[in-house]
Amino acid sequence: MFSSGQLIFASFFVVAFTLIIVYSYRKDRKDQEEYFKGSFKIILFMMGLLFSLFLIKVYTQK
Repeated sequence: MFSSGQLIFASFFVVAFTLIIVYSYRKDRKDQEEYFKGSFKIILFMMGLLFSLFLIKVYTQK
């Protein structure tokens, strides 16, 4: 489906993108504390939603 080069690029991209997002979030959180109240709950909800969609996909395939 994908070549090995595409998979390597995708994995590096995901890791780099995640690190940049985490760095930016932590930097902004220090500067603007009042805007980030409750954001952890939203992140957990989104991760739970993605996980539940994955489970639905896995268990509904034949």
